[in-house]
Amino acid sequence: MGALVTMELAADAPQHDLPWIITFGPLDEDEDWEPVVCGPYERPHALALAQHVVADADLMAVVEPLLPATSVDQIKEQIGTAQREAAEEAALESDDALDTDYDWEDHEGHDHDHDDDHGPAHAPSAEEIKAAFARISARLTQGV
Repeated sequence: MGALVTMELAADAPQHDLPWIITFGPLDEDEDWEPVVCGPYERPHALALAQHVVADADLMAVVEPLLPATSVDQIKEQIGTAQREAAEEAALESDDALDTDYDWEDHEGHDHDHDDDHGPAHAPSAEEIKAAFARISARLTQGV
C-alpha cells in the first residue's frame, strides 16, 4: 500500500477551483527513478486517481494545485509567499527537534472517524476526465 500526500483545505478555500496535478514517485527512498507527473485534473478526480494508483503499489502520490501563473512576476510572488510561510512556520516551532508527527491514538480497530471529503470513491472515467479538462481549460482561458 502506498501513500498519498495533499493539502488540507478549508471548504471555501480558493485552491479547490485550481487545476491539480499528481506526482507519482517511489515510496522507498532506495528506489531511484524519475517521478511521473500527471494532470491537470479537478481536485476530486486527482485525489481519486491517486488513491486508486497507490492502493496496491509501493508508490507515493503528491496531489497539489497547479498555479496558473502567466508571468515571471506571478511565479516569483508565489515562490516568495511559500518561502515566507515556511520561515514563519519554522519560527513558531523553535523546539522542532523534540516534535513528533506520530499519532499516538490506537487505530488498529479503526474505531476513529474517517473524513470522507476526498472526492469520489470510484476512479473517474476517461469521459469524466476529458470533461474536466474542458472545464479546466475554460477556467484557465477565462482568467479564473
